Amino acid sequence: MEYIYLDMDSYPRREHFAYFLAMGYPYVGATVNVDITDFLARIKAAGEPFFLSLLYEVAAAANAVPEFRQRILDGRIVEFASCRTSHTVMRANGAYAYCALDCALPKAEFLPYALTAQERAKAGGNIAEDPAQSLGLLFISCLPWLSYTALVQPVPSPADSNPRITWGKYFESEGRVLLPLSLLAHHALVDGKHLGEFHAALSARLTI
Repeated sequence: MEYIYLDMDSYPRREHFAYFLAMGYPYVGATVNVDITDFLARIKAAGEPFFLSLLYEVAAAANAVPEFRQRILDGRIVEFASCRTSHTVMRANGAYAYCALDCALPKAEFLPYALTAQERAKAGGNIAEDPAQSLGLLFISCLPWLSYTALVQPVPSPADSNPRITWGKYFESEGRVLLPLSLLAHHALVDGKHLGEFHAALSARLTI
């Protein structure tokens, strides 16, 4: 995964970066009920898998916002051209493993490739991480058993700068299908404006 260093002298959020970088818990996040009515009808008609189809759209929306492709490396900001995903896969023994995917592929290529990768992770995956390889990842997980209104996520110490995106069980409300989606990001890189840009991009993709 290729990245470039941002010029910190011209970086417009330089003061904010230093301010939040010094915090013990530097994360910002929100849980939003996302309307997936049109998306759900579309993938059902096409016979496409729900989770991987949604992951594909979520990754595209996240990659559309430059701040979600930015990471903190040695006290500076790097920006990736594109970020892969790493999501949790349930194994037969009830424990989970990580499955990394290239979501930049065309969807017709992505789905069969992703299904194969998931099966491989279920059969012999683990939760080992290589910091050099995980820097450019978007961390994805799912709670398909719960329609929740808030989510507390574990985070490392010292803090990392990978966005974490999680969703729960969808539900019907007033004739629409809604899905709780939580997003957690490093506040030194991401503000509320960028959370809004992600949700706007995701909404546009889900209603195509």
